[in-house]
Amino acid sequence: MKNSKFIIDKLAKLFEQGLISSKDLGVELLTILKSKRDEFIFKMKLVSKDEFDVLSKRVENLETKMQKIELSRRKKFK
Repeated sequence: MKNSKFIIDKLAKLFEQGLISSKDLGVELLTILKSKRDEFIFKMKLVSKDEFDVLSKRVENLETKMQKIELSRRKKFK
């Protein structure tokens, strides 16, 4: 319940600030969810902060590579 209230509050704040584009809203929602994910993993203390930073950077790099590959595949099949 607390987490859903947090997300609803964040969305309400976004609407107040005037983010009306669906793309901006989607990006902001993903940013919020990623930060909550990172916070949750850090609280679990599975790894140290330094290791976490390195691993999260590697994951970000892999995600961007996957997006580039998907875009190139879409261009090939069109």
